[in-house]
Order: sequence, then C-alpha cells, then structure tokens
Amino acid sequence: KMSALFLVILVSTANVGALLEEGLPRREPRRLSCVRCCRPSEQPVPIASSRYTRMSNDPAYSLPKVQPTIDITILKGEKGEMGEKGYPGAVGKEGERGLRGFNGRKGQKGQPGPQGHSCKQLYAAFSVGRRKPLHSSDYFQHVIFDTEFVNLYKHFNMFSGKFFCYVPGVYYFSLNVHTWNFKETYLHLMKNEKEMAILYAQPSDRSIMQSQSLMLDLQEGEEVWVRMFKRERENAIYSEESDVYIIFNGHLIKPAVE
Repeated sequence: KMSALFLVILVSTANVGALLEEGLPRREPRRLSCVRCCRPSEQPVPIASSRYTRMSNDPAYSLPKVQPTIDITILKGEKGEMGEKGYPGAVGKEGERGLRGFNGRKGQKGQPGPQGHSCKQLYAAFSVGRRKPLHSSDYFQHVIFDTEFVNLYKHFNMFSGKFFCYVPGVYYFSLNVHTWNFKETYLHLMKNEKEMAILYAQPSDRSIMQSQSLMLDLQEGEEVWVRMFKRERENAIYSEESDVYIIFNGHLIKPAVE
C-alpha cells in the first residue's frame, strides 16, 4: 500500500511540473558578452598582482625600508701623489670693503714747498755751519752741517746737507773752511752731481782759513751741496765745538721771473 501511494504522488508531481512548463513562456538562454577592461597595448592584471598592489599601498601591509650604511673609512685607500697644478680659475667678484686698519707711524718731515702767493716777493737765503771736524773716510764724502744761522723758508735741508732751489734765478754761494795741520784740504762745490768749483789747500805745518765762492744760475728742483774728495793723502777740515770754522752760505741775487 505504501509503495502504491508513493508512486501516485510521484506521478502527480511530474504532471504538475509538465503543466507549469507548458503554461509559462520560455526564456532564451542569456549570452555573456566580453567587456574590454584594458587598452590594446596593455595586458590584464592578474588578481594576485592587483591584490598585492592594494596591500602595498595600505600602510598596515607596507614593508619597512632598509637603508644600508657603509663605513667609508674601511674602503679608503692610501693617499695618492699630488697632481700637476691646474689652470687659474676665473676672477671672482670683488669682495666687500674691509675694516680700516691701524694708523701707521709718523713719517719724516717733508721738504718745504715753493712760495705760495705769486704777488709776494720771491727770495731765498741760507747760512749754515759745522762745529765738528771731519776726516774723509771714503773716496767721496758728503759734508753735513749741524748749525743753522739763517734758513729762509727752510730751503736748505739740514738732514741731507743740500740746498734745494724752489725759486729759479741767479744765486751766490760761498764756502769757508779751516785746514788741518799736515793734512790736505780738498772739497768740491756741487751742482746736482757735477763739480762746479774746488776749494784746495796743500798740507802745511800751519792751519789757515780757505774760502771759495761762485755764482750759479739754478732751475727749480736743482741742488747745491759740498763734498770732500780723498786722494792718496789724508783729507780733513778742522773745527771746534766752541767755535765754528766751517761755514756754507748762499742767497738769491735775481729771480728768473720778477
């Protein structure tokens, strides 16, 4: 009985399914179409690669970056030889002006300048002496004076023993000396580096006064001075601290431009 009942139910169910299929409209099977997801020159990205890319962009899955450190001192070799000197480089820009330096030492007093005002009368004169005796030790020896009697406008330089012409014109010069016993006296009156006159006395057992004078036409900047000239004999001039035996004078007679 149970078998017969089960068979009846099964047949009824099959009939009902057939009726339903006949009553409902039939649907065409759905066709799947391909959709392009990449360009023709690109290849589809595998799922695993896409997943790796998403995980690498996520800070939670990013790997720490490792930067190795190399000790250069271990790899450093021996010092090589010095190379040849290279060409000089281009001139750099001018730097900023530095700080002002310390003041230098005070220099020596310079020579006096020429007469300033053209309306003033032009004149020049000097008279100097020497209180110490002098022996010539060199072939030519400059005579320096230590006593100043007159030195108008300081045209005579006591340090160098020379008269400097600042006013061109005609000048008169005179030289007076005292000879030394048994010694020769030989001096030159000099204009620049040229001998203009000689004062000479032969050796004698008596000392005497000797003098020489001359006139010179001087241009501005020229010099007049005295020097001793030594030959085979000993050359000397005499003087004392208490008295002046050696005197050199000069003055302007007529200026070139009045």
